[in-house]
Amino acid sequence: MLAAWTARRGKAGDAMNIGYASKTLGLPEGRMRSLVMRNASDERLAEAIGANLSALEAVVRYCGANGIRLFRIGSDVIPFGSSPANRLDWAHVFGERLAAIGELAAENRVRLSMHPGQYTVLNSPDDDVVRRAVADLAYHAAFLDALGTGAEAKVVLHVGGAYGDKKTALRRFVARCRELDAGVRRRLVAENDDRLFTAEDALAASAACGIPMVFDVLHHRLNHDPGGRGELELLDAAARTWGPQDGPQKVHYAQQAPGRRHGSHTDTIGLDGFLAFSASLEGRAPDVMLEVKDKNASALKCLNVLDEHGTAAALERAWATCKYSVLERDQATYQQVRNLLKDKDAYPVQEFYRLVDGALALQPTRGGGRNAAQHVWGYVSGLATARERASFARLMERYEHGQAGLGAVKRRLEKLAARYGQGYLLHSYYFDL
Repeated sequence: MLAAWTARRGKAGDAMNIGYASKTLGLPEGRMRSLVMRNASDERLAEAIGANLSALEAVVRYCGANGIRLFRIGSDVIPFGSSPANRLDWAHVFGERLAAIGELAAENRVRLSMHPGQYTVLNSPDDDVVRRAVADLAYHAAFLDALGTGAEAKVVLHVGGAYGDKKTALRRFVARCRELDAGVRRRLVAENDDRLFTAEDALAASAACGIPMVFDVLHHRLNHDPGGRGELELLDAAARTWGPQDGPQKVHYAQQAPGRRHGSHTDTIGLDGFLAFSASLEGRAPDVMLEVKDKNASALKCLNVLDEHGTAAALERAWATCKYSVLERDQATYQQVRNLLKDKDAYPVQEFYRLVDGALALQPTRGGGRNAAQHVWGYVSGLATARERASFARLMERYEHGQAGLGAVKRRLEKLAARYGQGYLLHSYYFDL
């Protein structure tokens, strides 16, 4: 399926492809299910896997329809995928569905990837930890294999821990990587981290293992060698590790959340920082995976901001997803945006997102929460039963007196929206933000 990726790439300077990881806001049909281990019978595992594959299919369709060309699949798409707790031969049982999803991704030009969690540590000095890491990498590779994807669908891995001796730990990573099954190694990419292993370290591991390197911009900015090569030099060095079989170079982009733990990602991608990063690429067009709390919302924002031929209709669609989240925080901004969008021939994309982002950075007020909830209630009030109307009125009264939280109000409204088929509401971010 590599042709699906190479065919869409032209000369340097083409618009970059942008994607996000794991969760999709405003897409209830894309929500993944989980299990607790004590309930992991074959029957329940099959039920959860079936639901998760339906969710993944919905996400792929959503990405394709919205011009989002990268998506990172959550590791729990197959619950306990690398654990003995899962004895189900999922690749066989769901073989046809998996292959169909892979074909759908290719048709929609959505490049898939996975990223094992922090407990998958290949360079640990503990043999049991390494054994589990090898099994976990094999599971991730097997899932992408079952989709029928080519080597452009990658499994991203950090080098791991330093264990008091970084050089030895790096050598241990290389040795273990070389021992991996060839089918796993063809999907593996090394990533620099924000505390221990710099981009230079990851490049060294990449060269020694013969695997590509994902350049993580935020990690580099937080953890780099003083006096070493600059960001663009390292990005170009990383680009050279991607062979024709690996697909376009991938880059991770995130922003440090102010006042939070070192390496914490922002709730949304800040416009100024992203535009500066985009301009700094100077004609380069890597595939950019955004790592951010609001997921697809930021992906669409970045795509819209970079679109030189954007239309008012695109901003109207964006507004539909976030209008009630803005209203519950800042009614004045809500009115400003409505006025901004009255000119159907204009594309004030930066002003739009600066207003929206400013409002979403605030916490909902009680009055704003009531106002937005009543607007949303208006979509279902005429469909609700007398009992539902009375129950919602009581809930709102409790909310007014501080006896119920806004979350309880939203959960009730979401249930009613689902019951009465209000897709406009369900595909907004109101229930997620």
